[in-house]
Amino acid sequence: MSLRGELRVVEHVPRAFAALVVEEAPASLALSGSSTARECYELLAGADVDWKDVEVFFGDERWVPVGDPESNEGMARHAFIEQVSPRGVHSMRNAGETVEEAADAYDQLLRDQGPLGLVHLGLGPDGHTASLFPGSPALAERERLVVATGDELHPHPRLTLTFPAIARSRLAVFTVAGEGKREALQRVKAGDDLPAARVSAERVIWLVDEGADG
Repeated sequence: MSLRGELRVVEHVPRAFAALVVEEAPASLALSGSSTARECYELLAGADVDWKDVEVFFGDERWVPVGDPESNEGMARHAFIEQVSPRGVHSMRNAGETVEEAADAYDQLLRDQGPLGLVHLGLGPDGHTASLFPGSPALAERERLVVATGDELHPHPRLTLTFPAIARSRLAVFTVAGEGKREALQRVKAGDDLPAARVSAERVIWLVDEGADG
């Protein structure tokens, strides 16, 4: 198995994620999107976390208004942010007037912030993570921490952390649940060159359930 980091097979991925956030107590947290992420964040609303000390960032975002159903930030705000009042919430979508301006501003924001405490990541059926898709020019980025990206296969322009941004974080946590993710996870474990397989950080933990692990 060539999967980078620690693989933890857990009974319930969202509960394991919430418990890990409590255990790690990160000072900064970058959020993801997806239905699994939503379940994770709904549990964070009741987790024993001192939110007044936590800065919230986003790992990727669609270029849609925060109130749009497709917005990762909107989902996270509804799931837990509005209930817990973190120290700060740093919007990707509202970081600039255009997607390029927002990418520049968020890149600088992260440089000023320093290494993120915990970056939450998912795994797409095609092996993507954040908005780092197979074949994307963003995969080759070596300098910037945030880029504007997108392709014809995925609706909306997007903002995403790059591999260098994730690599400087203290902990990257993948949450992978359900049989629909099994093939992608097996490909990562087999060493296929998928975007998710390229992720590195100070520590990487994969939280997966039996459905995904197979």
